[in-house]
Amino acid sequence: MSDERDATAPSKPVKRGGRMADQAAVEEVPVWLEVNGAPAVTWMCTPHLLEELALGWLAGEGYVESLDDVRLRPCATDLGFWAEIAPERVERVRAEARRPVLASGCGAVNIFLAEPDTIRPVAVRGEPPGPEVLRPLFKELFARGERYKDTGGIHAAALTEGGLLVAHAEDIGRHNAVDKVIGAAVLARKPVAGMGLLVTGRISAELAAKAARAGLAWVATPSVPSTLAVEIARRTGMVLVGRAVSGEPHFHRG
Repeated sequence: MSDERDATAPSKPVKRGGRMADQAAVEEVPVWLEVNGAPAVTWMCTPHLLEELALGWLAGEGYVESLDDVRLRPCATDLGFWAEIAPERVERVRAEARRPVLASGCGAVNIFLAEPDTIRPVAVRGEPPGPEVLRPLFKELFARGERYKDTGGIHAAALTEGGLLVAHAEDIGRHNAVDKVIGAAVLARKPVAGMGLLVTGRISAELAAKAARAGLAWVATPSVPSTLAVEIARRTGMVLVGRAVSGEPHFHRG
């Protein structure tokens, strides 16, 4: 009997002694969003929790604050969404006069980033927990990472409240993972203001801006924040926690 395999058949990465097989790869596809009939963004992302991705992006960019602020319709023939939002909300975002920049996120990501002082300030809503709470939270975050276990090459994010994870997502882009967990809370009609955010990569300016607009109290990472992220946090009353998993955590306060 021939042992030859169909070269065109898809193969699932095989785990070998805890390591990924050579053929492991992360899914990446384009997904578009139009706001009131105008193109708003195209994500290069992992095709999972896409409604949450769209809602989280809209909330993180300041277009919406709740599910009642948007009518989101998926395209039946393509990976994309149409969003209908009150014109005054759209104009408020456009009035910030954000400039297009090549962000420091995963890959070459064009975003519209506001100056730090144009982001609406939010009151300090709580301090992050100490390492005795943060480390078990990150341990749970990593344990939930099924796509990371399969490929070894994906980012994750989680919202946390009261020492518990309330939303978790993975994506090839760390900013997308953040949008997905914020969107999950919006979809569940659960206010995110005052919650904490765990991310697996560095805290860049775009991540800090999303967190600030959403009203999050703090963001923690095993890595470090960027200098612009620290400035955004300082202006908006947010706390950033670097080196949250090993060693002594670094707290950057406003």
